[in-house]
Amino acid sequence: ESGGSAAGGEAGEEGVTAPPASEAPASATGGEAGEAGAATAYAGLSGDQLTALRLQHLKGFVMAAAAVTAENQPNEAGILVQQGLLEVYDVAPDQFGTLNVAIIRAAGEGDTLNRAQRMQRIRTAEDELNRAAAELEADPAITVARMVDVATGLYSEVVQPDFVDPIEYQHSMGAALAARDALIRAESQLRRANIPAYSEARGALNSFVALWPDAAAPERPTPYRDVLAQGSRVRLALSPFL
Repeated sequence: ESGGSAAGGEAGEEGVTAPPASEAPASATGGEAGEAGAATAYAGLSGDQLTALRLQHLKGFVMAAAAVTAENQPNEAGILVQQGLLEVYDVAPDQFGTLNVAIIRAAGEGDTLNRAQRMQRIRTAEDELNRAAAELEADPAITVARMVDVATGLYSEVVQPDFVDPIEYQHSMGAALAARDALIRAESQLRRANIPAYSEARGALNSFVALWPDAAAPERPTPYRDVLAQGSRVRLALSPFL
């Protein structure tokens, strides 16, 4: 992997937040997410590849918000977008290419929006993130793999001995959705390179996303070891592209 290696599912035992732009990835700090997760997911990336990961990481929060909106919780969805801006964008606002962040902020604003209004803003935000990402010269397989690392790292915070963390559940779910989204958007390119490998990666990612069965954390979420194992399977399926 030209952007630096990160073993599948080893995106940190303490969760993931994008490392601040002023620090090297290995010394990243920030928020509720752990240093180890951020360092692993972002380690070794620079230029367009780093920007692509930042955009997709932020998109994960927007996609989680879409899932929550679909269950008629538009206010909670707005909070998810705001959390994404805080944890991903605000730590490195100069590393998002041509992104018009005002469009993303609008998706998180307004506490009187109904379901349809919130979803419209979310779809507009997704379109803007896609536009900014399309301008980059980045390897999509690396972005997919690193988003799997982000999701796995965040999920390590979900299942605690005496409680389930509903916030990290949704954040990690968004990262998983964004990993699959990055693969699907690169389908033509990856299928041209290796059709069987793409099909295997798509199946592995579908199984990965299925480990988050609901938009809200269930009483008995998927064990972390299962998420870790499936993340490794996705990495293995992506290996022909890395």
